[in-house]
Amino acid sequence: MKRFAYPLVVTLCLLAVVSQHTPVLAKDKWISVRTKNFFLVGNDSEKEIKEVALKLEQFREVFTRLFPNMVFSTPVPTTVVVFKSHSSYAPFKPHANTAGYFQAGRDVNYITLTTELHTADPFEVIFHEYTHLLVNNTFKDAPLWFNEGLAEYYSTFKITDDRKVALGRAIGNHVYLLRASKMLPLRTLFEVDHKSPHYNESKKQGIFYAQSWALMHYLLIGKTGFVAPLSKFLELQNADVPLDEAFQQSFGMPFETMEKDLRNYIKQDRYNLITGHFERKVELDASTLAAPLSEAEAQAYLGDLMLHSHRKDAYTYLEKAIKLDPNLGMAHASLGMAYFREGKVNEARASLERAVSLNSQNYLAHYYYAFTLSRQSEEGAPVSAYTPEVAAKIRQHLQKAIALRPDFLESYNLLAFVSLVSGENLNEAIASVKEALKTSPGRSDFSFTLAQLYARTGDYKAAREMLEQLVKSNDNAEMQLPIESLLSQIKRIEENAGKYEHLKQTANRTNGGGPPTLVSVGSETTTPATSPTTTTTNVPQLAPNDPSFYLREVLRKPAASETQLQATLLRLECDAKGIVFVVQTDSGLLRLRTASFEDVEITTYDPGVNGEIKCGERKPANVVVVCYVPNADKKLKADGVLKSIEFVPTDFKLKPPTP
Repeated sequence: MKRFAYPLVVTLCLLAVVSQHTPVLAKDKWISVRTKNFFLVGNDSEKEIKEVALKLEQFREVFTRLFPNMVFSTPVPTTVVVFKSHSSYAPFKPHANTAGYFQAGRDVNYITLTTELHTADPFEVIFHEYTHLLVNNTFKDAPLWFNEGLAEYYSTFKITDDRKVALGRAIGNHVYLLRASKMLPLRTLFEVDHKSPHYNESKKQGIFYAQSWALMHYLLIGKTGFVAPLSKFLELQNADVPLDEAFQQSFGMPFETMEKDLRNYIKQDRYNLITGHFERKVELDASTLAAPLSEAEAQAYLGDLMLHSHRKDAYTYLEKAIKLDPNLGMAHASLGMAYFREGKVNEARASLERAVSLNSQNYLAHYYYAFTLSRQSEEGAPVSAYTPEVAAKIRQHLQKAIALRPDFLESYNLLAFVSLVSGENLNEAIASVKEALKTSPGRSDFSFTLAQLYARTGDYKAAREMLEQLVKSNDNAEMQLPIESLLSQIKRIEENAGKYEHLKQTANRTNGGGPPTLVSVGSETTTPATSPTTTTTNVPQLAPNDPSFYLREVLRKPAASETQLQATLLRLECDAKGIVFVVQTDSGLLRLRTASFEDVEITTYDPGVNGEIKCGERKPANVVVVCYVPNADKKLKADGVLKSIEFVPTDFKLKPPTP
């Protein structure tokens, strides 16, 4: 059984929790404000920061009312950094003319902006990107046109008097492009994905964005009663109903009819606003209070922001924070991850151990420490195996993180990955990832973890079905290669298993359940003397009294450079450099190395092998067939590079018996 484990797709950056110590007063006064859905820090006045918080909460409230049957959850926390001026914001801007931006992460989302008046509205970009966050977290594989069109539509959100809402303002660039360009057929628009030229090529993507916005504007404002059909259309597409059929069922018309209506809607060149108001003002909770931050804490938050933005000057702020307050756990946590990003694993773990000891209530510090224990480096592949002590320590800190923040889903995903590596608690891991996907059905990386767990337990059908969905997904470009690789392996295993069963059944029918009696005669097979004239081609060739014939037919065929032999697997020796399979052959011991479990094909035809492939002694030892490339590199310290290992029954013979 293959031990399927691939790198988790994780972008790490840190959200720190205010430590419990006597603050050192900041030179530039910084404060924090926590609301229901956001955590804000800033050097602006309390009034200005609370106004930013209120606007974000109001936007979220309006958005969630569009699909009243949807539950919009954001288990990844969002930190908002509010700067009082462009000059104080300048060192943290990605570009000189940036007024604000949104940056999503697996562990924390960051919003930054300045409240100083400027020609550009920072909230347009922020609302656009926050819409993506809500869509990606809530909708399973949302179509690209819907995701981008809705984000553009909601980027125009305005609210006045904390009650009056306006949506749907015409976006000048889109209006101009729609006037000057030919409209895409709806079928083409609906089929655009992350690999499409209309999404990736600058000359084509403009009309895609413009038409996606126009279609969403038409569906939400221009045509009454289309919100429910839109929801149904998305559901049917998710259920793999053919595009034409899903559209007809949902909207009660073919593509051509809506294309004509949309074209006329665009030609009229009038984009109405949708206006409304809350029955009561959306206000911050009365308990929302501002809390002062020390200068050390402010520097730590800024350093963490820089770390999240993948900027080297994160060190400047984090080291200053620790100099100001050596016992600031949040700064040690961020510094630890900065080290880890550069491959300084020992320094990273030392900093994170200190962070955990200084602030044991920081759930992210526990998660980060567990994460660094689970991998050799941030950019490299995960370790191939854990010692029992390391696995126990990872679980300990993840369980602590879960106890402190039960809705932070990354802890469950990493805990499941540990089960994937160790082969322990697999059913529990499957259940926890399923629960995480109920909260965030759009997380394709969680779905990939679940597919690997299914494969690890031998449930290839469930794994294959999930992987086939992921291959078609719009949102997993980074994982596409490992997804396709795992899917290919599973299909090959299923195909071989099918051939295996077919050949067994053929043999049983031919011999009344007894051992096979057909005799091999080259490329054709002939039945015994009772029917000497009957021939068939391409039929598996059987040897007398040979119960292993049908399994030999489906074993992996060795490549020209490979050696194939039958052996006994004695143990697996694992270290940071790879894995050595130690096998006993008729000629003696062989040490066959592989860099990781992912680099070797592992299949079982022995019902006694249940998929648990662990480092250490095999008790009992297993009969296997191995294919390997003999070693020509003396530095390898092994007899060869293992390419495949197949577990076979104890009575299996790789070579047929001599007549």
